[in-house]
Amino acid sequence: MKKLLLTAVTTSALTLASLFSVSAQAADYKIDTAGAHAFVQFKIKHLGYSWLLGRFNTFDGGFSYDAASPEKSEIEVVIETASIDSNHAERDKHLKGSDFLDVKKFPKAVFKSTAFEVKDDDNAVVTGTFSLHGVEKTISFPVQKIGEGKDPWGGYRVGFEGKTTLKLADYGITYNLGPASTHVEIELYLEGIRK
Repeated sequence: MKKLLLTAVTTSALTLASLFSVSAQAADYKIDTAGAHAFVQFKIKHLGYSWLLGRFNTFDGGFSYDAASPEKSEIEVVIETASIDSNHAERDKHLKGSDFLDVKKFPKAVFKSTAFEVKDDDNAVVTGTFSLHGVEKTISFPVQKIGEGKDPWGGYRVGFEGKTTLKLADYGITYNLGPASTHVEIELYLEGIRK
């Protein structure tokens, strides 16, 4: 009886240790662009009178995340600059040209994190390098966890949103849009599927 009890306790302990070691490791997630559950949007003031909104239709990336150790989170997002879409073909042509994104010369914009500073259960500040228009800079911005859990198809998902403001001139984009339009706001809405 003692031998049976000892075996049961040992087996339980090993099972718990195994579960703990799995949960202590960050899981890798692929950003769900195929299902269109992720968005990279932007807005910039038009003459100071209204907002011009748009998005990038093609991007990819992934992140690692573990709720037990969120400070170890990492993320990388790669944006195809030629996929810019402001819902106006002529304007998009201008935005893709040398006055702005110069997409033939700089086809990708990339953000890769270097730090994840946790504020509370759902909020953090992510820091990383952002390259755009041939310029790479370190930026930091707040991110918020929207939620996580199982999906109806047997997978597991987690979603975040983040927002930042970039000064266009910092990235060598100096086309004069007027004093109200020197900065662009970028909004990321990323839902990841656990691999």
